[in-house]
Amino acid sequence: MFSKDRWNEILEALNANKFRTFLTAFGVFWGITILVLLLALTNGLKNGVMSDFGDFATNSMFMWTQGTSKPYKGLPKGRYFNYKIDDVAAIKNQVPNLKYVSPRNQLGGFRGNNNVIRGTKTGAFEIYGDYPEYIKQQPMDIIDGRFLSYSDIEAKRKICVVGTGVVKGLYDKDEDVLGTYIKINGVNFLVVGTFKMSNSRGDGEQDANTIYIPFTTFGQAFNRGDRVGWMAITAVDGIPITSIKKQVFELMKSRHKVHPEDDRAIGHFDLSEQFERINGLFSILTIVGYFVGALVLMSGIIGISNIMLIVVKERTKEIGIRRALGASPWTIKSQILQESLILTILSGMVGISFAALVIWIMNTILDNAGPVENFANPSVSMQVVFTALIILVVSGVLAGLIPANSATKMKPVDALRIE
Repeated sequence: MFSKDRWNEILEALNANKFRTFLTAFGVFWGITILVLLLALTNGLKNGVMSDFGDFATNSMFMWTQGTSKPYKGLPKGRYFNYKIDDVAAIKNQVPNLKYVSPRNQLGGFRGNNNVIRGTKTGAFEIYGDYPEYIKQQPMDIIDGRFLSYSDIEAKRKICVVGTGVVKGLYDKDEDVLGTYIKINGVNFLVVGTFKMSNSRGDGEQDANTIYIPFTTFGQAFNRGDRVGWMAITAVDGIPITSIKKQVFELMKSRHKVHPEDDRAIGHFDLSEQFERINGLFSILTIVGYFVGALVLMSGIIGISNIMLIVVKERTKEIGIRRALGASPWTIKSQILQESLILTILSGMVGISFAALVIWIMNTILDNAGPVENFANPSVSMQVVFTALIILVVSGVLAGLIPANSATKMKPVDALRIE
């Protein structure tokens, strides 16, 4: 029940020694600020690292061939082999729980020699031969036109989809792109679409300087036949690719006469495994953030508890008079606890507000300065704020519990004798 007299007493007690109250509250303020900022910085680091994955389906892996490390069935060690388009069909048919299996080929590089010409302009770009489902593994925003289709694959059409960097390098500003031709290694291709990556950081320049053409056209135009450079393989939702990849490897070893124990012959990068490792690392960092922040906050709580003990000592005679007039032990205890709670919560809320201001300043600086490698959007969720509030309430109760018990243990007669 609200009691105006009680609140006046609490405010009077807190104002009795303003400097002492300020120093006591500062410990809690600083502790909760450190806690929130640590969690925000951890989240910012996580956002930055995770953005390197872009929007690529994280339950995926890339697989390519390497030299064999063991002789097998009369074939020598150090033999090189290539995947074929038939291997893709075999994987789809014989390995369950796979969502997409995309064969890929690559030509050139945007930091290499010029390989694309349009009129008098030239450029060095990444050229990929892909299937239409690749856009589901690596989401991208089609700005104009369309992406590859299966009719392009079947007809081996000489069409291409170009990134924004290609448009910038080969076309004038506001020039129409769709329906024009570019020459890739001497072969003309019709531009049917332009794209940008949905979430591009880190390798954003490389993504923008990319050209996609149908896989079958790539093989025919650049004399690759049915060879596959590598594959992007995605498992169905709920089943990690990590648990399936062994079946894929065994099938490929069997089809290409590779020793079953030769782990070097097939190279791969398990995006799902790396994603889980990073998630686990940041879960640990979050726990460390809570732990360190809680330790700093605990020092402030101990300071409040000590100050409340001093306050109880200073008000011993007042407590004795109130007890002699009939005040119950719970009335005395509740007032001490309430003073502790108010001091803790007020200083904690100011700390949370200050931390929010610092986070806002950091995000404003990042927005103006541009992307920072491995760091983006430091922030905390409402769950963290509510957790901090719960910590404050519990801490306030604990800080006032010992002084409150000390106050109620005094006998009224002994309290009245103290000068």
